[in-house]
Amino acid sequence: MTDSTDRRVTANLSLTLDGRYHGPAGPGDFGMFVPYVTTEVARDHLARIWEGATTAVLGRVNAEGFLGYWPSVAEDETADPRDRGYAKWLAGAEKVVFSTTLAEAPWDRARVVNAPAADVVAELRTTGEGDILVNSSPSIIKPLLAADLIDRLYLLILPEIAGGGQRLFDDGLPASTWTLTRQETGELGEIAMVYDRVR
Repeated sequence: MTDSTDRRVTANLSLTLDGRYHGPAGPGDFGMFVPYVTTEVARDHLARIWEGATTAVLGRVNAEGFLGYWPSVAEDETADPRDRGYAKWLAGAEKVVFSTTLAEAPWDRARVVNAPAADVVAELRTTGEGDILVNSSPSIIKPLLAADLIDRLYLLILPEIAGGGQRLFDDGLPASTWTLTRQETGELGEIAMVYDRVR
């Protein structure tokens, strides 16, 4: 049971129709995702995920990948304003990077943590203000779902069946109820959805 003074924990992820966050060739297999992540609906969805968030939580792989991409978007005056807004937010936000291998943080305003995600996020909830956004990092989202610590899910559902790859919702998760608070469908059949945990 969350206390009303706790910070909200949110998470965003893109999933195929069969619930996968990458394709059968492994964690780098995102080919089927590419046509959908720059649509109007996807960009509007991206602009929503960081509203009210002051902390970004990332796994090491995403932190390093984001570092290679988003800082240049923040500086690019020709970039889509929604992408640029997110990039600037990410640069300025407090970042918590989960890693067992990094010795130092890859970004400014970042710290590296080598501890169970549920323990760290439960502690983060009790200090500071603003939402805690678990940013496209299934390695963190999954243990937080298992611990029932996520209050809002931002999901972009893509009209593709991957047929292989890792799924977000594993068997054995605690039963929970969610309310659909926003839904938007794009021209390619992608659906941006926001679900809030009913507590």
